[in-house]
Amino acid sequence: MKFLSFLLFLIFVSHNIVAQTYEIGPMLGSTTFVGDVGSTQVLGFDEYAKKDKISYGLLFRWNRSNRHSFRFSAMRIQTFGIDNDSNIPERQARNLSFFTDINEISVGLEYTFWEWDLHALKRPQLVPYLSTGIAYFFTDQFARAGDELIKVDNLNNFALPLTIGVKTTLGRKFVLSAEFSARYTFSDNIDGSAPSELNNENAFPAFGNSNSNDWYIFAGFSITRTFGRKPCYNCKF
Repeated sequence: MKFLSFLLFLIFVSHNIVAQTYEIGPMLGSTTFVGDVGSTQVLGFDEYAKKDKISYGLLFRWNRSNRHSFRFSAMRIQTFGIDNDSNIPERQARNLSFFTDINEISVGLEYTFWEWDLHALKRPQLVPYLSTGIAYFFTDQFARAGDELIKVDNLNNFALPLTIGVKTTLGRKFVLSAEFSARYTFSDNIDGSAPSELNNENAFPAFGNSNSNDWYIFAGFSITRTFGRKPCYNCKF
């Protein structure tokens, strides 16, 4: 809520800020999990076409030049890991599964491959971009109890988002973006495979690859509306 309040505050004061352009709008897509439980497929369409993986959020961009922007986002992510969806026989025989929601806030820097000017006369524009930054997420923490995974605690930790996308203008007021974003987390226990991260670690067994942390990967779209005054990137403040 504090993050959303901050975005609303920026919208409110934007008319009094000289030489800046902003964007804000919804994000919608799907998120797959890559860890020690479930499928290891990252690019398979079937992994993102499941309704239990729908993710959504709010994206805010601050275009600081015609080549880079600061970006802020808040997301509600749904994902799961099911061993039966894996093509690894050992995972299929183990037959573990979990379902979880992830709440995430992130801040980062977005860089376009060539100049991006929302006020250029040439329409529409189409540019690819890269983005990275830092994210903080809140989710459930699982542990293995016999032949199933159970929720035992809450997990709050950082992740590094690595994003590649493409965006285009829709008229002079809207921007449509499509992106693929992998989040490398600072935890290996989203799926319950690393009980060493728990306070009562001796109560649960470890499994899987202890040398690789968990990932969750978002693929989706956003549509943002531009507002604020026309930018003057070479102006002195």
